[in-house]
Amino acid sequence: MDGANAAKSQAKTYDAYPLGDITVIDLTQIYNGPYATFLMALAGANVIKVEPKTGENLRSRGDLGGVAYPFSMLNANKKPITLNLKTDKGKELLREMVKKADIVIENFAPGVMDRLGVGADELQKINPRLIYASSSGYGSDGPYRNYPAMDLVMQAMCGIINSTGFPDQPPVKSGAALCDFFAGIHLFSAVMMALYDRERTGRGRQVEVSMQDATFFSLGSNYGMLHARGDAAPERTGNRHGGLGVAPYNSYKTIDGYVVVNAPGDHHWQSILEVIGRSDLKDDERLKTRTARVVHFQLVDELIESWTADKTRNEVADAMLAKAIPCAPVRPLKEVMNDANMLARGSLQVMDHPDLGRVHVPHTPLNMVGLPRMPLEPSKGLGSMNEEIYGKWLGHSREEIESMSRDGVI
Repeated sequence: MDGANAAKSQAKTYDAYPLGDITVIDLTQIYNGPYATFLMALAGANVIKVEPKTGENLRSRGDLGGVAYPFSMLNANKKPITLNLKTDKGKELLREMVKKADIVIENFAPGVMDRLGVGADELQKINPRLIYASSSGYGSDGPYRNYPAMDLVMQAMCGIINSTGFPDQPPVKSGAALCDFFAGIHLFSAVMMALYDRERTGRGRQVEVSMQDATFFSLGSNYGMLHARGDAAPERTGNRHGGLGVAPYNSYKTIDGYVVVNAPGDHHWQSILEVIGRSDLKDDERLKTRTARVVHFQLVDELIESWTADKTRNEVADAMLAKAIPCAPVRPLKEVMNDANMLARGSLQVMDHPDLGRVHVPHTPLNMVGLPRMPLEPSKGLGSMNEEIYGKWLGHSREEIESMSRDGVI
């Protein structure tokens, strides 16, 4: 029996997935909300993904098929249905689902659900135990409330773009959709907090997360430098420490790419000197302490790169890691998508996807020790669970479902 089938067989003997008795009505789209609900689905929740008849934005984008993979990552193990919330019957169906649900989660602009007549207050009248979770760029109050927000915009507003890049070059965005996923992680946490509170009180809660709030903490080192140096603080530090408080802390050229080295402790530096064959500098006052190395960071970088320049990335990393020095090769995505450690741990899995073929897709980073990972199910087609949810779960007849489809409700 291969690993995937073994996991499925073992999983059937468990009913202890943490959210196994929780139903989520997922109205979210793109990355932020769908990541939060993905974490819930892989914790056992019954996640009903509600989409307009044209599909949520990530499913329907037309950029040369590139969205199919991230959509599949974020929507595994969910049950997609279509629903037109601009119709009276569509709102009625949402209310029917809310009566039987535990969580409603959305990341529309503030006020959208209220204008539709199905905002948090209205839905909690139907189900007082309901947890209503929302996420937006700037939150539901404050002067930026109505500003549109996507990850790129938030990176600009939160200081990420201005902090990224080299001092003598224009600012650049992060390659990762940081603000979306920071918000998604916090949104998941807020819902879990509300679930715990409901266990104590029996009442539902409204929780919200703004992308701006969730991102602020990530630039802590940069804010620290700004606080200490004021206007003298550089806006961008390249690959050096954001607060210019650690050296070595940089990327270094090798014959086949780059490696990064981060040595926050003096003992790390002493080990580096052994690796690069410069133990003669162990008592050099310019390099002996972290403070001294920060002052003389250019000398530090020259010493390391003169050693790395004629070696491969892996040769450098292996030598550094053998001495417990924080170091890694700078890897292209094609290597990351085939990572041996993640594949061995099951946090990256091979899936036969009906649209994508054989692909590597990530599992949840949240694991319960002693509980097997829930088997990943490929993301499903638009509206493919309409009959199960509206028929089997809500009890509507096939004729009613067909009529609602003809009328543009589902």
